[in-house]
Amino acid sequence: MIARFGIAFVFLVVATPPGAAEPFHHPFGEWREYNRDWLAACPDAIDEDAADYYGFACFASTGSAELNAAGQPAYKLTLVHNRLTGARDVALSVAANGAMVDEKCPLLMAFGSAKPERFDFSADLEIRYAAANQYFIADPSRSAAVLAAMMERNAVTLSIPMQGEAAPRVVKLSLRGVSASLDFMATYARRVAQY
Repeated sequence: MIARFGIAFVFLVVATPPGAAEPFHHPFGEWREYNRDWLAACPDAIDEDAADYYGFACFASTGSAELNAAGQPAYKLTLVHNRLTGARDVALSVAANGAMVDEKCPLLMAFGSAKPERFDFSADLEIRYAAANQYFIADPSRSAAVLAAMMERNAVTLSIPMQGEAAPRVVKLSLRGVSASLDFMATYARRVAQY
């Protein structure tokens, strides 16, 4: 009987999904935590003069089931927690094979049956840190409203206009794990040696 429980316990430990994982230190030099469908990370060091957010931010992402040729999600939603200011940003990355975003048409972001949020690429979204395929919500108050909606829902549906395609690409991304990822980033934002 003890052997049966021992085997069951070992199976339970081995079969624990990544969504139930605790924070762990990754060999790349960062703290990570899996939260349902999101992966959150905080690098060990803060580089206040970094040219990209990796140097001074914690971040969490979820991606599409569709992968590109590099084996990475073709579409990714990322939350960025600035470790110096505490500001939070929302960004969308598009890295689909052979596809270019049509920046003349709007991006739509729908949460359930609510009216979709409409984002104009020239006025509402911006590229930062020289990442040509990553679009940040430009207005901090609008970004905060989107983040609040993300914490209340299980999924978001994006309609992404693509060059040469009559209809936008419709991508559904999971929001399961957003709140836990935000908690992780807030907790680990100052877990560094130099502060």
